[in-house]
Amino acid sequence: MTEKSVIMFGGKGGVGKTTCAGAAALHYAKLGLSTLVISTDPAPSLSDIFEVDGRQKPAEVTENLHLAELGIDEVRDMWDRKFGREVYEIFSAVVEIKYEEFVEFITSILPGLRDEFMIDYIKNLVRSGLYQKIVWDTAPLGQTIDLLKTPTMLREHLKPAIKIYSKLITSGRSKRSILDIITDWAKLSAEGMEFLKQEVEFNLVAIPEALAVQQLDGVFAEFSRNDFKISRLIINNVIKAADSDFLCTKREQQQGYIKNIHARRDGRQVIELPLFPYEIKGVKRLEEIRGALFA
Repeated sequence: MTEKSVIMFGGKGGVGKTTCAGAAALHYAKLGLSTLVISTDPAPSLSDIFEVDGRQKPAEVTENLHLAELGIDEVRDMWDRKFGREVYEIFSAVVEIKYEEFVEFITSILPGLRDEFMIDYIKNLVRSGLYQKIVWDTAPLGQTIDLLKTPTMLREHLKPAIKIYSKLITSGRSKRSILDIITDWAKLSAEGMEFLKQEVEFNLVAIPEALAVQQLDGVFAEFSRNDFKISRLIINNVIKAADSDFLCTKREQQQGYIKNIHARRDGRQVIELPLFPYEIKGVKRLEEIRGALFA
């Protein structure tokens, strides 16, 4: 279905992107490809959908399929390995602040930092060659778009304090200025953006409702401004059969929104997933989503 090594599923919260990601990962694993399905959602539900213990990272789901959910602990480890301790040395020499409080502070002034490390983590996974396919369940769409703006935020953050940062030198072994360290952040971000453009396929999951349709044009414009292409639109929870007045009315309402989404496809593939009468949990149920997604 795609030659790219990373397949991303994004969308509003609650539209079924995690379910789609799980079904896609199961598909590639069934093809015999070593596959990792990974969630960077602050409130992940992958382990719940697959009904596995997510405490082991990565957790084995089936043959060829592993699962990982990245939370705040993993982000903190990434921060430590990259820049955290170096930057903390500078601030703690000037202001009395605990390391945990400092991490919260720096994340608040650079809100894209968490996503930036997530991208770097996934990029390094690809480079490691451990997996042939990585299926990425992202945070809700607003947060995903925020990560595209990280380079701009970094540049804007540098402007007002560039003279100060250029003179603050770390007291540790590196003897690097904080300006040098933040410049490395910008480099990390630029590499992440290029990785997203070249090696990630974007799939947008939506449901046939008014708000979802209204948001599409804005999402397409945002991605276009950043030179990202959405390959596939997935319309989830489509009522195919109606055996009551309520479902008939709901299906008729959905059809108007579905036509609207098709009108905005602009060459993108559109896939309609049916509404199932039960909760999608476990490999057996995900197989049904897989069948519809890869029909």
